[in-house]
Amino acid sequence: MKSKQSGVTLIGFLFIMAIVGFFAFMGMKLFPSYSEYMGVVKAMNQVATEGTNGKSLDEIRRGLMFKMNFQYVDDATIKPANITIKRDAGGANQLQVAYDKQIPFMYNIDFLLHFNKSVPLQGNVEQ
Repeated sequence: MKSKQSGVTLIGFLFIMAIVGFFAFMGMKLFPSYSEYMGVVKAMNQVATEGTNGKSLDEIRRGLMFKMNFQYVDDATIKPANITIKRDAGGANQLQVAYDKQIPFMYNIDFLLHFNKSVPLQGNVEQ
């Protein structure tokens, strides 16, 4: 009676490892950008909970940029023009940060990530 072998051959194992390695490399390239985005969200929430009564847009931008420095957000990633204040239909103010980030992957392949986050502001903003 012959016993049948089961398992993965060496070629099959190498093929599986190549696929796992590819996705691991992709994750290593993308993780810092998403980590940075989480820092942006945390800084936005801090600014929103502080209250913005009597502050101008420039003061809010400076405060947000200062807090993002503590969250290890690169100054080249978010420019002051990416930080806006929108007024919704109910009259409440929304702090919005929208930016794009291009990440080189390999050869001529890049990832283009678009981040857009809004948080409600407490208080009135001077226009």
